Amino acid sequence: MTGPDFYPGYHRGVLRPESAAILQQLAGGDFPALDTVTPADARAAFVLPEWLDECDPNVRIEEATAGEVPVRIYRPMGAGCLPVMVFFHGGGFVAGDLDDFEPFCTFLSARVRCVVVSVGYRRSPESPFPAALDDAWAATLWAASEAPTFGGDPTRLAVAGDSAGANLAAGVTALARDHDGPGIGHQVLISPWVDLTTAAEDTESFAFFGEGLWLSSAAIGWYRGHYLKDLAMAKDPLVSPLLAAEVRALPPALVLTAEFDVLADQGRAYAARLQDAGVAVVHRRYDGMLHDFVTLPGLFPSAWEAIDDVAAFSREAFKRS
Repeated sequence: MTGPDFYPGYHRGVLRPESAAILQQLAGGDFPALDTVTPADARAAFVLPEWLDECDPNVRIEEATAGEVPVRIYRPMGAGCLPVMVFFHGGGFVAGDLDDFEPFCTFLSARVRCVVVSVGYRRSPESPFPAALDDAWAATLWAASEAPTFGGDPTRLAVAGDSAGANLAAGVTALARDHDGPGIGHQVLISPWVDLTTAAEDTESFAFFGEGLWLSSAAIGWYRGHYLKDLAMAKDPLVSPLLAAEVRALPPALVLTAEFDVLADQGRAYAARLQDAGVAVVHRRYDGMLHDFVTLPGLFPSAWEAIDDVAAFSREAFKRS
């Protein structure tokens, strides 16, 4: 599946060894297709315990609530007043939780040298759109106002997210722009899912990477069907940020995409839209990698390269805030 002619006209890369290894593991195991299971089963199998690293031991972890939204605060030990990064986990708006992304958040906190506020937003189908975005927005407002209480600097604020969480991060930046704050200095979008319309399935990455890899086109449809009560809602720019009529005046962005990802084209397209609108953008594509690899360095050692890229970008951006 990985020869130079497998994706003619589009792709000349090969899977990195860790990507090939996890696909072999999934193919040889008892892993039912996501679109054939219940949301509860999907949550239970979303991140297996053996896939996770130990948390960074130099990061303190605290539980809190942003109004009614549970959050988890990660802070490097022995640090003074630090910038704040609000993080939204992935999972297609259905799966994923604070525990699944805890090691990754400790790595972000330690390497960026910032306070990370991870948001336990409501998930679908129990709480469809706009519940997750409402919680993301409420948690961001809370983080900006309460930052001094947990050693954060409200003047140095960023948002970050992975996959569906990157969708929420993009939505929060639009809300902050349109509501005159809080001031968000930069955004980090990891494998962003920013177009939920069925038209997105006409892209080359859907055609080439929609089957047999980490995230399938069928899974995308399953997630979308749980998140949206009406598929026509996908055209709302707060559901599909790529479709927004206006993307000017958004904060600088780091957009990370994986080569073998069904969502790769829309991540690249969103970075291009921001750049065309005058937003400062850095787009990094990681060859040979699968969707969501960045958040699982225990499974994908190459994730450390991407985490270091996030850390370097964010440290420099926070200096300019």
